Amino acid sequence: MDLSQLGVPTGPMTRIHGGFANRMYRLDTDQGSFAVKELNLVDRRWTYRVEDVFRFEQAAFDAGIPMPEPIAASHDMLVHRWVEGERVPEEPVSAEFAFEIGEILARLHTLDVAWPQGPTEEREPTSHDWAELAAQAAATGQPWAEELASRVETFLAIADFVETCERPGPVVLTHRDIQPWNLLARHGRPVVLDWELAGMLDLSGELGSTALSLAKGPGLDGIKPAVFHAVLDGYVTGGGTLPPAGPSWFVYMIGGWLGHTRWNILRCLADVEAGTGPDLALSQESARNGVRGLPDLFGRLPQLEALLL
Repeated sequence: MDLSQLGVPTGPMTRIHGGFANRMYRLDTDQGSFAVKELNLVDRRWTYRVEDVFRFEQAAFDAGIPMPEPIAASHDMLVHRWVEGERVPEEPVSAEFAFEIGEILARLHTLDVAWPQGPTEEREPTSHDWAELAAQAAATGQPWAEELASRVETFLAIADFVETCERPGPVVLTHRDIQPWNLLARHGRPVVLDWELAGMLDLSGELGSTALSLAKGPGLDGIKPAVFHAVLDGYVTGGGTLPPAGPSWFVYMIGGWLGHTRWNILRCLADVEAGTGPDLALSQESARNGVRGLPDLFGRLPQLEALLL
């Protein structure tokens, strides 16, 4: 992408560290400040649909969804107007903040935006090679190798659950990744960032992932049911209808974390500091967190379903 359209730089473009999949930079010019995201196209887990996502973002921004203004897109880069705000920590948000997120989702799901793939979005294939990955981890001396080896059967059970869990619908065009790290708080109100995963998703998966991520901290011992239900109350107040209760509310979060963990494990096994995507140290942290946290999340599925009652 030719960044000269953004104006004359007033300083060097600086990298903003911490991205779990792509790399982000800030560019200050005489026309303002911009967030320039370099998409990882080397070992990606999915095909980025940049043009379709950009159209969706434009429609959401025009509809008043609180988000950075989308400026430009190419096959490997996204540019947005820079937004100042406070990072949302990975801990339960306030009920008021959660309620507003629910309202935002309800508004987002009413947008009339054409999505060329039809009513469903192809899901990432579920891999069952956890025993092989554990063996490779042991052979290469990964710090989490022993933990992974002890949990291979659990990871295979998680993969089976992701493959077979019934998703009742409806399917909606949505953000698909509203997590604390994809939000800012501006004057105490939410701003939704990082739209590149946007697409079609079963409504229960979107609501369950969003509500749980905003109601918990890094672990699962401090889930705040009031915050979880504030997201759902906001969704209903915004005009949305809740889908039936069931495990489908959490299969998208579990499946997404499973794929993300495997992707980072593969990066760790390669032991190469890639030129795109997260740094190797962050991939190590993500792999370790997945090996430890995913079995705990899966084991608490009955407890999570009880949140819906």
